[in-house]
Amino acid sequence: MDYELFGVRISTGQKKALSATKEGDLYVAQNLPPYALMTMNDRGWSVMATSAVAALIARPSTTALGTLWNGESDGGKSYVIDRIFTQQLVSAAAASRWGIWACVHPIGMAAVTADITAIKSSSGQTNYGGAARFDVGATVVDDGWFPWGNGFDVEATGTLGGNQSAPMIGGRLVIPPSAGLSIHVVASSVNEDFCVGASWYEVPSDLR
Repeated sequence: MDYELFGVRISTGQKKALSATKEGDLYVAQNLPPYALMTMNDRGWSVMATSAVAALIARPSTTALGTLWNGESDGGKSYVIDRIFTQQLVSAAAASRWGIWACVHPIGMAAVTADITAIKSSSGQTNYGGAARFDVGATVVDDGWFPWGNGFDVEATGTLGGNQSAPMIGGRLVIPPSAGLSIHVVASSVNEDFCVGASWYEVPSDLR
């Protein structure tokens, strides 16, 4: 079936033909960088633990280095995860490797403690007025942990810190109201200490 697609310029009321593939996919050109509009609309936030905690040497289960919980009521905003990240504060004086793991907890997760209240804006807003909570060292349900991003090597000598990782999630993880996201680090040694955190966008339900 043949068809024509048109768009209407609101300011003038003029119609303009739109170009599309044979399957109906529109040809579009991106103007601003990804996420710029959501950031300009003050939807972007970040949080990070302030104290480093030892990594695990096995796959995570019921303890998290950090847990982001969505405290919105039903029908409220979902948290579109932009990235998760960690800073290595201390390394062992031995060769080691480490990487970040994450677990999405389903709707109905019990509220966590707001250990870190310094939730910071991506667009220069001074105060966070949302419903997010970030808990450090929470006991959680093992709802399935998966690795994110690349692994990193630790030098064989010296207790060196300063390494970091920030895997870009880019919306592949979404936390609806009463759900949560836990983060941990798995390493070759428990003498590797890390702070973890996350960045996200708070998106109204009608945009899902």
